[in-house]
Amino acid sequence: MENLVILKKEDLNDFVMQIARTKKVVAPVKKGVKSFAFEEVTSGERIDLDYTSTILPPKKYFLPQKETIVEYDKSKKKWTPTLYSEEIVLFGVHTCDLFGIQCLDIIFSENPKDFNYILRKNRILIIGLECSNYCDENASCALMDNHNPNGGYDLFFTEIDDRFIIHVNTYHGEKLINKTGLCTKADKRDISELRLLKERKRNVFKNEVDIPYAELKPLFEKSMKSKVWDEIGEKCVSCGNCTNVCPTCYCFDIIDDINLDLNTGTRTRVWDSCQNGSFAEVAGGENFREDRGERQRHRLNRKFNYPVSKFRRYFCTGCGRCTRACVAGIDLKETINSLIEEKKGN
Repeated sequence: MENLVILKKEDLNDFVMQIARTKKVVAPVKKGVKSFAFEEVTSGERIDLDYTSTILPPKKYFLPQKETIVEYDKSKKKWTPTLYSEEIVLFGVHTCDLFGIQCLDIIFSENPKDFNYILRKNRILIIGLECSNYCDENASCALMDNHNPNGGYDLFFTEIDDRFIIHVNTYHGEKLINKTGLCTKADKRDISELRLLKERKRNVFKNEVDIPYAELKPLFEKSMKSKVWDEIGEKCVSCGNCTNVCPTCYCFDIIDDINLDLNTGTRTRVWDSCQNGSFAEVAGGENFREDRGERQRHRLNRKFNYPVSKFRRYFCTGCGRCTRACVAGIDLKETINSLIEEKKGN
């Protein structure tokens, strides 16, 4: 295994502080009793690497909740795109969220390309973090095969005893390592312990739902008229929490704000949700997904069915955020199990 270096745990604070002198560093920090969030840090003291999945995924740095995309002046017939980005080091990203960022890369790199997204992505250096155990009972990362790293990072940290074994994956990651001067090359013992950890993970992470990975798409294809959608539709309150916290949901609305001079103004992009009652409303007041069960069916097919046909990958990362955030208690794994049981009964 090449491109592996070692950082002692006692040097993590210095590592972060050195980076923070020239770049903005964001990392998971504790918020309250059980919640965590990605926030700016200037040292390693506030970072909590033993964190349950953050409230919002890192997508908030790639696709802000609200951003001005155009400033205009009608009197001058002038439209000025606003491309804003900043250099960020995103530290401590779980493997499920790395996969989520890869999904967004695919979406926003399609034609017509989203240059706002691409500009930000190119200025964010990503440091991933190995999960040696489950975040909590809501995660389904083994089902989605996202419990192991699969690219999408510049550096990847694996915690073992008193040190981190770091996989250097890109030129930018190598530059960062060289700049800090705190890392040493991994030896045979480090590589052996890393392999042992990977072996242990096979006994920890098991498929959380009684269905093989490859059969998820056929299950959802055959469940379009399932009664399960009616059942969860009765529980759903259409708050949109599930889509707001999802690493791969990217729906947005465009809002024009014109100033009192009726000439100048801005065009803004804001997050939207397919779970909102008005999302599928069209001219004349017609709504082609008026029922809450239909909206839930659409949301989950956007994770387990439609993207497989187009991109040959699922868009569920297994992070468990939708279940944690649901005020109505709708559980993703329970929903999948209900669809499986219904299929067995038919």
